[in-house]
Amino acid sequence: MESAAARPRPVLTAGTVLPEDAGRAALVARVHDPEAGGPCVAAVRGERVVDLTAVAPTVSDLLERDDAAEVVREADGGRAWRLDDLLGAPPGQGDVPHLLAPVDLQVVKAAGVTFARSLLERVIEERTGGDPAQAARVRERVVRLVGGRLDGIRPGSPEAAKAKELLLAEGLWSQYLEVGIGPDPEVFTKAPVLSAVGTGADIGVLRASVWNNPEPEAVLVVDSRGRVRGATLGNDVNLRDVEGRSALLLSRAKDNNASCAIGPFVRLLDDGFGIDAVRSLDIDLRVEGPDGYVLRGSSSLREISRDVLDLVSATYGAHHQYPDGFALFTGTLFAPTEDRRAPGEGFTHEYGDTVRISSPRLGALVNTVVPSEEAPPWTSGVRALMRSLARRGLL
Repeated sequence: MESAAARPRPVLTAGTVLPEDAGRAALVARVHDPEAGGPCVAAVRGERVVDLTAVAPTVSDLLERDDAAEVVREADGGRAWRLDDLLGAPPGQGDVPHLLAPVDLQVVKAAGVTFARSLLERVIEERTGGDPAQAARVRERVVRLVGGRLDGIRPGSPEAAKAKELLLAEGLWSQYLEVGIGPDPEVFTKAPVLSAVGTGADIGVLRASVWNNPEPEAVLVVDSRGRVRGATLGNDVNLRDVEGRSALLLSRAKDNNASCAIGPFVRLLDDGFGIDAVRSLDIDLRVEGPDGYVLRGSSSLREISRDVLDLVSATYGAHHQYPDGFALFTGTLFAPTEDRRAPGEGFTHEYGDTVRISSPRLGALVNTVVPSEEAPPWTSGVRALMRSLARRGLL
């Protein structure tokens, strides 16, 4: 990758990040406000962002309320900011108001290999040992032997068990196939509480990685009772060379400085945007390189192998509770195979790439790729949040 020292910045405006039906949506934001001395819970009302921290000091508190959507639409707020001003703030600059990831105390979880197409790419990573030079050769063999056998299979079904027997006989069974079509999904902790970055921020890739890609996903926001209260977009950055060496390196591949982006806003479920609307979301990806390179992709939740509520049930229940709620990445259909640097090596990021993940009903999450080691350090955790709220008399 080239140096990130002089990278172009995307120009963000309300018109480029809001959902197409924003006027009918209950949208929750978080704003870093240096005047207030910390993060603020806010409602997006047109091009105005209204402080609701006095009503609900955290997004977690807000989503515990049965009337959360009504509060977001109608509650009297404190100060207000222009959305364009928040979007125009330089990333990582703490002395000006700017948008944060729209979740706070929620644990950030992720479900992996929930789509058949991306499932095969995980198998390919494993078979290459994380070596991108081997990808094309291995992909041809895996697709030839596995591809059609997974079409339409319901995970955990008798048909899935039969497919497992056939693949074992071919010597092609994989830990990724186990979680992709077996009875139990992969659900892991993607990032620590309060470590996610929001739209407009830098997103980090480890310097040591030479094979990596964005993962555009829908993210469910769930309360302490296991109720899906809203949805947003996420980038579950994936270091394919690291995870390909060993699935036990998942934490190193997934959890690094600025390696989790969520935003731009949480859209609350209501009469006009229910769980069936979430199940029908189409998510588009556009990567623009500083050299003019463009990659496009898409993912549709209509093609997910496991229902989104099944993923919630696998995360929350008698076996595991989340007293502050959780945000759940639902997986991606997108697995780029287009060559970028050299024939047969597929796609990987260059520093300075602008990654735009968008969906008509959720808006756009836009980030610039930098080395994780150069992204603004994560310095504000739970203690800082609690102290800030206490200073403001909100606890």
